[in-house]
Amino acid sequence: MSPRRYAIIGTGALGGFYGCRLAAGGVEVHFLLHRDYEHVRRHGLLLESRDGDVRLPRPNAYARAVDMPPCDVALLAVKATANDRLAELLGPVMAGGGDVLVCQNGLGAEEIVAGVVGPERVMAALCFLCSHKVGPGHIRHLDYGYVTLADYDPAGRARGVTERMRAVAADFERAGVGVELAGDLVEARWKKLVWNVPFNALTALLEADTGELMADPRAAALAEAVMREIAAGAAALGKTIDEAFIQRMLDQTRKMIPYRPSMALDRRAGRAMEIEAILGNPLRAAAAAGCAMPRVEALYRQLGFLAARPAGR
Repeated sequence: MSPRRYAIIGTGALGGFYGCRLAAGGVEVHFLLHRDYEHVRRHGLLLESRDGDVRLPRPNAYARAVDMPPCDVALLAVKATANDRLAELLGPVMAGGGDVLVCQNGLGAEEIVAGVVGPERVMAALCFLCSHKVGPGHIRHLDYGYVTLADYDPAGRARGVTERMRAVAADFERAGVGVELAGDLVEARWKKLVWNVPFNALTALLEADTGELMADPRAAALAEAVMREIAAGAAALGKTIDEAFIQRMLDQTRKMIPYRPSMALDRRAGRAMEIEAILGNPLRAAAAAGCAMPRVEALYRQLGFLAARPAGR
């Protein structure tokens, strides 16, 4: 039994998956919900997974963050489009101290969270996960699920592997979640962007899943070219992403169950897309280091055009 109490801030496809796994592994977990709070309060949470289903009949469920108890670790699993509410979402669970584990995609989230809770209380979890929320209180896990943990430094320096990273990793591993410990958060973020930029953007723009993209030589070649631009942007910032890593991401995408990432689902549902976090912030960071990423910029502008269109078109 872990001595740490966890809060899941946003019980969607990602937060619901890791929260259910942690709870099944013996961790005390508290879940913040939105639309499906009443359903979960009455019927519980269900994680349907290829690695074994988890049913929590009476989870610690809350409709408001202010009603949650202080926790040792808060998994920030809301999307970056909700970051204007971080003080409201994190304040109550951070009242007694503890750390925020930032699970959002893209660049820049740690800096925003640090402005709310202080830089010394910020960590990151980069999640390689294929899962969907398919109904109230119902998460379906399709593939993968491992996380990369890294510690935040406000100056962007590599912190190495810290003791608090090891402690959180032990909780995840006991819950059956694979963990990698990264000593350099900035490098780890850019590695995650190698996959997130092309496949979030292209599935949203082309209304296709990952299987359809990889089956088409033109789309697959474009995705690979975008990956190499991201690697060039990382290099401009002094971070190395080698050829073997790019090939591994391509191989994993070919093998994964066909999947629509969050940006494609948000576009289909008419929700705000994480365009700035996933594409805009990396573009600006690379440009400031003297590196242009023209394909990434083209995707960014196209997504901006779609986001500005009236709903229903």
